[in-house]
Amino acid sequence: MSKKVRVRFAPSPTGPLNVGGLRTALYDYLFAKKHGGDFVLRIEDTDRAREVEGTEQYIIDALAWAGISPDEGPGIGGEYGPYKQSERLDIYSGYTQQLIELDKAYYAFDTSEELDAVRAKAEADGGSFKYNHAIRGEMNTSIGMSADELKTKLDGGASYTVRLKIEAGSTISFDDTVREHVTFSTDEMDDKIIMKGDGMPTYHLANIVDDYLMKITHVIRGEEWLSSTPHHVFMYDALGWEKPIFSHLPLILKPVGKGKLSKRDSAQFGFPVFPLDWANAQGEIEFDGFREAGYMPEAIINFLSFLGWNPGTEQEIFSLPELVEAFSLDKIGKSGARFDIDKAKWFNQQYLIASANEDLAKVAKGFFADASYDPTDAELVTICGLFKERITNLKDLPAAAQFLYEMPADIDEKTIRKRYKAENKAHVETMVDNILALDTFEASAIESTIKGYIGEHELNFGQILPVFRIALSGTLKGPDIFEIIAMLGKDVTKTRMAEGLVRFDAILAAKLAQQ
Repeated sequence: MSKKVRVRFAPSPTGPLNVGGLRTALYDYLFAKKHGGDFVLRIEDTDRAREVEGTEQYIIDALAWAGISPDEGPGIGGEYGPYKQSERLDIYSGYTQQLIELDKAYYAFDTSEELDAVRAKAEADGGSFKYNHAIRGEMNTSIGMSADELKTKLDGGASYTVRLKIEAGSTISFDDTVREHVTFSTDEMDDKIIMKGDGMPTYHLANIVDDYLMKITHVIRGEEWLSSTPHHVFMYDALGWEKPIFSHLPLILKPVGKGKLSKRDSAQFGFPVFPLDWANAQGEIEFDGFREAGYMPEAIINFLSFLGWNPGTEQEIFSLPELVEAFSLDKIGKSGARFDIDKAKWFNQQYLIASANEDLAKVAKGFFADASYDPTDAELVTICGLFKERITNLKDLPAAAQFLYEMPADIDEKTIRKRYKAENKAHVETMVDNILALDTFEASAIESTIKGYIGEHELNFGQILPVFRIALSGTLKGPDIFEIIAMLGKDVTKTRMAEGLVRFDAILAAKLAQQ
């Protein structure tokens, strides 16, 4: 590529950044880094009516958690700032005036009442209202006004918007790396507003002006912006500017495969669709985040990378540098990608297993505090090592390790009725005494002692070890039994084994009474 690659991620602070937005930012980042380019963060905050307090910082925090670091942006700086559109307002009016002078835009003085009346008439006639070439002549616009009439209106402080002037009977075409060659008929296009009555530019104008001035070479964004692109191309051509290369990403679909994934799907399907928790103005958590649900950022990035892109190989686990190396726009598909939460869990589990126990313990500490457990740092490292292959996210770790702190009220009685033999009780008690007598209460010594006794007395492993496991944890599931014993310590092991045997005797007595 002859020009230095420059891409931008340009979210609006009208709500928290969801996984669709995070995927767009990821693809922007990967493409920029693949080609030695710049990844720009630009906040498009001209829609003040819909702006939600706190979302700009949320966007910045979400990108930081995901490891997607902008090269330029708010709080970072750069040669082409400022990077918030609300701080660039003096730039846009000149380009609006230029489009008007080129007869590519016009003033519209319609009041809200006039617009409502025209809209109601269209609906009454069985149609829908579209402000375009067919209707603009009936509207209150500068088209056909003399220069003096227009000046009088403007000098008199008349309220207005500025609209593009899209003429019928032609086509607008552009190339898209995902959609290939795209053509729109101007007959179907409306005269979009590019400057609002409050002097704020709309997305359509501000976006192309900023992309041009910031020397953006590639625009990578969601499919929902495809229908707006011909209006943007219209302005690029009118102003004589070179267009960026467009890439419109496929939708992320609901788990059922029908319809675009939405923020409300989090509650319906029971999984996060945002990177971080989002709290409302009252501080109540409105949407759950992947971070707080115990997912690792590397796993979510790996998962999202495959929602629309495929490397063309069998490899699924990619570090961020590996994604940069493998990524290309021509491997992005057109079809929507189904959001499969089970696949996200699988990715997360792979990263948990591959992570150092010490690193996991740092993240897991908060989840244990939430569960009112207070393991030492050393204990937490051991717990992570014991359980990381048995969980899909770190938030589940305290529940999985609950028996280390309190004996579950319910136990696996079915296994006890099947495996517990009264004649083995004395052997179990002796083995407990033997391990409690050990100078070093470690898993290897405990294992050697118990297995040695079982072998020496020619006992059945399948009748002995389940008794230990259920007495100590209530279930057959869980990590290595000898590691469990070591973690519980001598006092807890002694107490639970004694109480367990009493309970098992009662279960066995009830079984015999039923026969």
